Amino acid sequence: MEPFQFHAGQTPLIVSMPHVGTFIPPALADRMTPAALKVPDTDWHVDRLYDFASGLGAHRLIATHSRYVVDLNRPPDGTALYPGASNTELCPVTTFDEAAIYRPGEGPPPAEVETRVAAYWRPYHAQLASAIAAVKAKHGFVLLFDAHSIRSAVRRFFEGRLPDINLGTADGKSAPADLAGRLIEVAGEADGCSSVLNGRFKGGYITRAYGKPANGVFAVQLELSQLTYMDEAPPFGFREDLAKRIRPELRRILAAMLEWGRARDKT
Repeated sequence: MEPFQFHAGQTPLIVSMPHVGTFIPPALADRMTPAALKVPDTDWHVDRLYDFASGLGAHRLIATHSRYVVDLNRPPDGTALYPGASNTELCPVTTFDEAAIYRPGEGPPPAEVETRVAAYWRPYHAQLASAIAAVKAKHGFVLLFDAHSIRSAVRRFFEGRLPDINLGTADGKSAPADLAGRLIEVAGEADGCSSVLNGRFKGGYITRAYGKPANGVFAVQLELSQLTYMDEAPPFGFREDLAKRIRPELRRILAAMLEWGRARDKT
């Protein structure tokens, strides 16, 4: 199986979905625990939730493999994203609930991590870099939206319940204040939803590495509480009754990002 699916669009907007994949190669799955094979830390159904993105003319990059194979939103050298906090690894060895991913003695040695980076991480990022370059050449600027979701309560990473809509711009390094301000304003208008900018989730490797406002590449991450669109317990079912309420709000956020980019392009 290819490590990603790419669907070209027509606008300056690229939507990246690095954690939606669930596939684990059989030889690797044989070394994993039953708990890990349920892939509970997947950004479940994010591609289905953002099914409107193609209608906005967005380019879409969708991972196929589980983050347990390799985490596409971590630096390839394994540097921690949040120093001093609990971090999952480039090739995770524990779940978010700190259960073992591998059977005893079956975890990946450093050479295997490097092999996985070459086989899965680098192709995804090569495609992302290529898409950014092509969009920049055509439109003069790039709007990169990194779409994620997570359970509403994960004690390992945060206390209590997570806000519903968590926007991140690496504390303003990956996108300017006026863009971030507009998006959090739109998020704040979402009926019945809580929102925050640069809270617990400020943006991962993709946001930080590719967001270069000085070079015309503007990157924003959205970490969405899964409680807004799905069942958070196995079998992690998609809830269309919930999704039909949050999906229009997500569409408004992406549309506002496009509007900001077009207004900027005219100045």
